[in-house]
Amino acid sequence: MRINYNASAVISNKALNNSDSALSRSLQRLSSGLKINEAQDNPAGLAIAHRMDAQVQGLRVGKANSNDGISVIETADGALAEISSLMQRMSELTVQAATGTYTDDDREAIDREIQQLKEEVTRVSKDTEFNGQRILDGTFDLKGYMNNNNSKVEYYTGEVAVGKYNLNIQSILSAAGITEGTATGVKPISMQYQKADGSLEAVDDLTASVDMDNNLITIRKEYGGEYEIRISFDDANPPGATEMEITGIGAMKLQIGANEGQELAVQIPTISLKNMGLQNANVLTQEAAEKAIESTKQGLNYINKIRSKLGAYQNRLEHNTESLDVSDENLTAAYSRIMDVDMAEEMTAYTTNNVLVQAGVSMLSQANERPQAVLQLLQ
Repeated sequence: MRINYNASAVISNKALNNSDSALSRSLQRLSSGLKINEAQDNPAGLAIAHRMDAQVQGLRVGKANSNDGISVIETADGALAEISSLMQRMSELTVQAATGTYTDDDREAIDREIQQLKEEVTRVSKDTEFNGQRILDGTFDLKGYMNNNNSKVEYYTGEVAVGKYNLNIQSILSAAGITEGTATGVKPISMQYQKADGSLEAVDDLTASVDMDNNLITIRKEYGGEYEIRISFDDANPPGATEMEITGIGAMKLQIGANEGQELAVQIPTISLKNMGLQNANVLTQEAAEKAIESTKQGLNYINKIRSKLGAYQNRLEHNTESLDVSDENLTAAYSRIMDVDMAEEMTAYTTNNVLVQAGVSMLSQANERPQAVLQLLQ
């Protein structure tokens, strides 16, 4: 028997320490509900889980952004619905003024209401805001530029390719057979697109309509769907050869996902009397009233097209929120499988470790008493 080095106590102490460490880990997992509390528990699992958690949080913010975007669209659509009501009233008044039973004095009274309605359209466009940002005055419309001061890109659809174009406004007016004070129907035109290497490529199937009353040229593609470019010009000195740049930027970009590039660009066209073709609309004479009927109809169609486009955006955003909900659910489940502890399984391990610790304490106590047996040899 040896008393200087109690090997049995060392062995018992080592086993007790191991059992106590295992018991401490079980207590930590049971109290936190997590299987991974420290990096040493599962280094790879912790890294994967944290990436998943970041993705989940990003998805939830993306969903909130989508809902904010829906609110923006609902705000814009509500204002456009009111403008549509104003346009309906204007349409009624133009039809009323076009009949021959009214005198010019009667039409002047009707025109006063029409001018007030036009001013209200402008006011609604200017004052409609969301979170302090105006949303119908062109702030979130696609931007385009001309290389002269006598013309301006008022509007274009998202189907128009980004880049630079060459066109001649004088040629468009000549091809349309423009004479002072007249407007024309749809006429074929020529426009060229500047490719990356600087060479020019003809844009096919283009037609243009000219409205001299509002100094507007509207360019469309016969088979281009929503392809449309609207240019205003100075009728006193319309430019000749002109370079037009379509930037494709300016729309409200909504971050609707957790990753870079997961965006939806919402274009909210400018609501203005010029874009609706109503800048000079009046019913002071029967001829003017007859023309205003068509102008009002075109303006109402312009508003309806925008509302339709905004409705499509809203549908996309609502589908996106539903998709994000599914992704959130699945990623949260995967995160839980990595991080969350199985309470029943861990309770079993806790019970086992608790018994081992109690047994270890008892055995260590007995191992420490073994050297005392040497005293019996010394009696």
